Amino acid sequence: MGLALAQRCLEAGARVTIVGRHEARLQAARAVLGTSTALDAVVADVSHEEQVADLFERIDGLDHVVSTVADIRGAYELLPDLDLKAVQRAVDSKIYAPLLLAKHGAPKIDPKGSITFTSGIAAYRPSARGSAVAAVNAALEGLVRALALELAPIRVNAVSPGWVDTSIWTFVAGDRKDEVLGAMAERLPVGRIGQPDDIADAIAFLMGNAFTTGTVLHVEGGHRLI
Repeated sequence: MGLALAQRCLEAGARVTIVGRHEARLQAARAVLGTSTALDAVVADVSHEEQVADLFERIDGLDHVVSTVADIRGAYELLPDLDLKAVQRAVDSKIYAPLLLAKHGAPKIDPKGSITFTSGIAAYRPSARGSAVAAVNAALEGLVRALALELAPIRVNAVSPGWVDTSIWTFVAGDRKDEVLGAMAERLPVGRIGQPDDIADAIAFLMGNAFTTGTVLHVEGGHRLI
């Protein structure tokens, strides 16, 4: 989802900085996005405050900050099998990271700019194995509303995707990924699973609409209705 948004922003003429924990993944993203001089890539773990502070020290000014980070490896488990280390990773990525990005990023953001985070359908349609993921997504949405007041006039919003065909499903469904996604596609009113571009469209709206803040934009194909 972040890759699709970065591509869209570059095509619109924006200067884009992509951030990730792993150099190899950033280089793979660069290979997709091309060699534009408007693109920068920085290795950083945004759940660590010193690294977030260093990240924003590199940047003179910003219009928008977008976070699509979600580390839910091992977090989709029934309670007897749930490893609290996996829960901590989910909390780090969905609570601590947004707090740190807002704390250190807001002073660099233009007052007409925005911060957009990524929640998820689990906050509204949790599964029996999804208690930890439901909790962190719901908490993130509360954070969005509070930050929209504290950081005003900077706008703070979240996009809440439904089931989107990304690599995260390798951790959730393993070898059954295609089967699981296909079954959900048949249930959804729109008749298909989401694609990264669907979420990039929604984030672009939140970035560009100057009258939207403290809002969660649902992009889930009608999942909340079934």
